[in-house]
Amino acid sequence: MVSGCFCVILVTTLRFCEGQDRSPASEEFELTINTMTDLHRDGLRPLEFGLLAGREEFSGDQVEYATKAVENGGTAIGIRCKDGVVLAVEKIITSKLLKPGTNKRIATVDKHIGVVSSGLVPDGRHFVSRARDEASSWRRFVKGPIPTSVIAGRLGSYVQMYTLYSSVRPFGVTTIIGGWDAEDELPVDGQVGSGPKIGAGGKEEGLRSGGPGLYMIEPSGLYWGYYGAATGKGRQVAKGELEKLNLQNGTLSLLDGVKEAARIIYVAHDDSKDKDFELEMTWISGKDGPTQGRHEEVPAKLREEAEKIAEKAAKKALEGEDEDDGAANGDEMEE
Repeated sequence: MVSGCFCVILVTTLRFCEGQDRSPASEEFELTINTMTDLHRDGLRPLEFGLLAGREEFSGDQVEYATKAVENGGTAIGIRCKDGVVLAVEKIITSKLLKPGTNKRIATVDKHIGVVSSGLVPDGRHFVSRARDEASSWRRFVKGPIPTSVIAGRLGSYVQMYTLYSSVRPFGVTTIIGGWDAEDELPVDGQVGSGPKIGAGGKEEGLRSGGPGLYMIEPSGLYWGYYGAATGKGRQVAKGELEKLNLQNGTLSLLDGVKEAARIIYVAHDDSKDKDFELEMTWISGKDGPTQGRHEEVPAKLREEAEKIAEKAAKKALEGEDEDDGAANGDEMEE
């Protein structure tokens, strides 16, 4: 019925155009009608064409706006250590009436996965809700915890979908996902007999899967695996500090990672000269570690100790910058 009505309207419109002057507007309209005819023949409805027509320019602009919202958010980082993952974020204190310890910016998606985001807080909460739905659905159908790489891929696709249609806008958050996948020994391929010692049908002794995983998802839906990730206002300074840790060597322990995460957040915050903030940190370890494979908050005593060390390091870094600036100004005056 809809197809027939569309054809009648289309033929009537074309006949009307044939009896009019060939102005540029009418030619453009006829071109649009011809395009709609081709789309209709291919199975797309005119409404779908309307959604697709203006997306080339619209999508890029909206993603840029979302990225700017992230750049104005608090600094968030993730560190992949040899025995776990650390997530940290600076929560800017916008009012003295805010209760400390509330308004969490790091959330638990599943027992073994945590998420931290920078940008628009409501968008981050919706992202967490979707991530929990994905993890719950995986447990219901697969009867096990969802791998960190799988949930990162699914959420990346979900975020990218919000850049395709004019009726929605992109997410105004960049999200860092950290998790620990169970280190189970890889099973025999196919589970048929003992098979050869290695190769197809068999397995290699001692080969295991799982371990720590760290991913970052941008507003465009692009996601990558990282050893160390940073986003937010102080991301450039934080990235520089993360690169100095040589995380790809796999020598940084989880306890040292907590101290380094606190230090990096303090250094990045001092660089932005922003308001007071509250440090929030969580960590995930293996079954033999302090969290036993769960995503948990860093104990208050350990966090406070890490903050004290971070404050001293940030002050030294700031004093060093002031001395360098003073020396440079003195040289200019002598010249």
